[in-house]
Amino acid sequence: RFAGNESPAELRDDLEILTLAGTLSADGAHLHMSVADSRGRVFGGHVAHGCLVRTTAEILLAILPEHRFSREYDARSGFAELAIRKELPLE
Repeated sequence: RFAGNESPAELRDDLEILTLAGTLSADGAHLHMSVADSRGRVFGGHVAHGCLVRTTAEILLAILPEHRFSREYDARSGFAELAIRKELPLE
């Protein structure tokens, strides 16, 4: 989904993933991706449900057990924004 759009766009082409960044939490995934086509044009936006990978995607996940990620409604933005809280270590 491109910035400011309500509906996802469908890109049908041989695309290469350049970047993938975001968070995975109990509240779901919030991911942004940039891709390039065979002519070097770059597209980016929110990753929407149903994205398919043509061959492979090399993804590194960093687990941060000392932090809790969640989404909380922010009255100023009107969106569920990322909230990060430090967790106490389990003993």
